[in-house]
Amino acid sequence: MSSHSLLAISPLDGRYSKQIQGLTPYFSECALIQYRVRVEVEYLIRFANLDVKNCPPLPAEAVMKLRSWVKDFNLKDAQVVKEIEKTTNHDVKAVEYAIKQKLAEFGLDAWKEFVHFGLTSQDINNTAIPLSLKENEMVIIRPEIVKIQNWLLENGKNWVGIPMLARTHGQPATPTRFGKEMLVFAERIGRQLELLDQIPFMAKFGGATGGFNAHHVAYPEIDWVQFGNDFVESLNLKRSQYTTQIEHYDCLAAYFDGLSRINTILIDFCRDMWQYISLEYLKQKIKPGEIGSSAMPHKVNPIDFENAEGNLGMANALFSHFSQKLPVSRLQRDLSDSTVLRNIGVPVGHMLVAFQSVLKGLAKVEINESAFALDLKAHPEVIAEAIQTILRRENFPEPYEALKKLSRVGGSLDMNTIREFIHGLPVKDEVKAELLKITPENYIGILP
Repeated sequence: MSSHSLLAISPLDGRYSKQIQGLTPYFSECALIQYRVRVEVEYLIRFANLDVKNCPPLPAEAVMKLRSWVKDFNLKDAQVVKEIEKTTNHDVKAVEYAIKQKLAEFGLDAWKEFVHFGLTSQDINNTAIPLSLKENEMVIIRPEIVKIQNWLLENGKNWVGIPMLARTHGQPATPTRFGKEMLVFAERIGRQLELLDQIPFMAKFGGATGGFNAHHVAYPEIDWVQFGNDFVESLNLKRSQYTTQIEHYDCLAAYFDGLSRINTILIDFCRDMWQYISLEYLKQKIKPGEIGSSAMPHKVNPIDFENAEGNLGMANALFSHFSQKLPVSRLQRDLSDSTVLRNIGVPVGHMLVAFQSVLKGLAKVEINESAFALDLKAHPEVIAEAIQTILRRENFPEPYEALKKLSRVGGSLDMNTIREFIHGLPVKDEVKAELLKITPENYIGILP
């Protein structure tokens, strides 16, 4: 950790800084400036292609130069923008002026006044930010979620034959399969990813108050609504048709809620894994030199799952605020969304740290089949459900009550006692034989 990291207030910029470096191209201040520049430049290129009065199409060579500048945009370029902002005290206007400077460098002065033509700041922000979120999800966040899901699928299938004592309400219950419990989480995550895919990344692009007023008064012959739709779609986003000065953020709120649901599923998973480790169903690989407890040398704590749970909770707390705050704006616009949008990278950062912790924890665990077997052997009463269900089928009088009396005797119940109970039942021999075959190890149901 660098001395700079040691001075950071946020652990994302300090303790976890190396883990979230991949988010820098999407959510840093430099990244926000670059995304703004990208939207402005692509707008200028498309606008110029309209070949309207005093704005001819940009030469192919100029288009290549501008796009190359955007692609290679670096910290030095961002610092130019920030220097301009010291004078403008307006971040998007500083971007506009920086682009005009670059046009002058490229000998493209004739197009300078068509940078940001007819636009308001939120046309840029409300296009740049969803674009950064979408591209981040594709490159960084979703692949990490899929890694976790794939682990669950692979190991769930590998472990599907391992019988496990279920614990409904924390009490011994009808046996299940350990692998199936992993597949439960794989399916839950998969469903949420499918739902996430249904939420479009929306952009607001329509001038000062959403009606292309300035565009229309300057060039009334152009279909600006179609232009706006085509431009936004060229960035792989969708354009909101009716807006105020800003995007209404309803879909963005839905997206954050979708991420929160995935996080909540993983919190649930982390707590279960913590419990499985506590029950010794899972053992953790020991890493040489690593310390589990400062006081107890024998301990190997499930710290990765605990770390993940904490970071997922942090992410969800912020996502919840975003979802409640962003869709609410006074009349046609207020500025309260601005500072919130600047923090989007924070919950995403906590998510990324959490995902990495989950994966690290999963890489450490090993199955301990003997612990599953011992637990099942210690609780033969869990087959009471099976016995009473077959007795019901046979019209045996009050089978539930009979098994309730048998199975609630505490630690004294064993399989021999259950077999004696079965032998004493006034039922056919073939039914007794059927009942005698049932054990906690084979009473594990079926799978899809």
